[in-house]
Amino acid sequence: MTVSTKLQFSFVKRTLDFRFEAGTSRGVLTTRQVFWIKVLDPKCPEVIGWGEAAPLVKLSPDHRKDFEEILRKTLDSLSGICFELKEKSILEQLRVLIPFELPSIRFGLETALLDLSWGGKKRLFPNRFYDVQEGISINGLIWMGGRDFMLEQIDQKLKDRFDCIKMKIGAIDFEQEIELLSYIRSRFSKDQITLRVDANGAFALENAPEKLERLADLDIHSIEQPIRAGDWEAMRKLCQATPLPIALDEELIGVTEKETLLDAIQPQHIILKPTLLGGILETKEWVKLAEERNIGWWMTSALESNIGLNAISQLASALKTTIPQGLGTGKLYNNNLDSPLEIKAGKIFYNPEMDWEDPV
Repeated sequence: MTVSTKLQFSFVKRTLDFRFEAGTSRGVLTTRQVFWIKVLDPKCPEVIGWGEAAPLVKLSPDHRKDFEEILRKTLDSLSGICFELKEKSILEQLRVLIPFELPSIRFGLETALLDLSWGGKKRLFPNRFYDVQEGISINGLIWMGGRDFMLEQIDQKLKDRFDCIKMKIGAIDFEQEIELLSYIRSRFSKDQITLRVDANGAFALENAPEKLERLADLDIHSIEQPIRAGDWEAMRKLCQATPLPIALDEELIGVTEKETLLDAIQPQHIILKPTLLGGILETKEWVKLAEERNIGWWMTSALESNIGLNAISQLASALKTTIPQGLGTGKLYNNNLDSPLEIKAGKIFYNPEMDWEDPV
């Protein structure tokens, strides 16, 4: 579908219920609000494109009390605008129309319009994940919580044959976290199991170097955001002296001067969450700039439902990722949208024999 046309936009709201209390450094999550954006051409109403706008509590630039009202006004404002339904045109037009300060809305609209452009089949662009059902390696995520809860998760991920495990740290005593990581490492070498940790900025600047040394002793692959975002000079010094690779995460949110940040801090890796960074076009630019500087990257979902997770998985595949991604959040909810996404042996797959639930 390439004709420039006026479209109809609307949304469906759902509150997702976590299967457990999801502990983060910003508190415990039990529910998650998502807004599924629906777009169609009135001349062909049976073909529908779906996207997801889901700002993350206390982290997304567009997480605000009046988000639903802002979303409604934004969609209403698009009803009289003509869109050329080609990938480049869609992404560039939405960059102009949707402010950078509304990243999850821009991402949801990008996804919905790209879906519509391919006939409303949940395919966004050519990619091997969707087209030939090529699996994407993902990390098994260990959520914060008590020692026994975290140990239970570790055992389950190992049983499920994940070869990359990511553990959120900073919630319990650091010695207990070291003990849990040591439990994995005592059973599996770094060649058998890749270990990542995510501090979500929990380390104090004065003791961060010592903690990085302790983690390096366990052959940790990388640590995400060891100190709080915003102090570029401190993060640069940490990246220069670190005994294990550092990946920037929250540090990227709200940043428009991508090159300036990467050149100032010179991290070993960056973590890309399209919902938080302003969508698909912004994410592609981060990837391009990182690769030009030999900075590693991988993509991570930001607790989206399966509509957002499908979009991020296809984007990661289209960008030809070769290392485990953070795309294992589809089973977090009791009432997620049924979808063809499934996880087997540490990989996420698109199974075309499974149907999408109608988002109503």
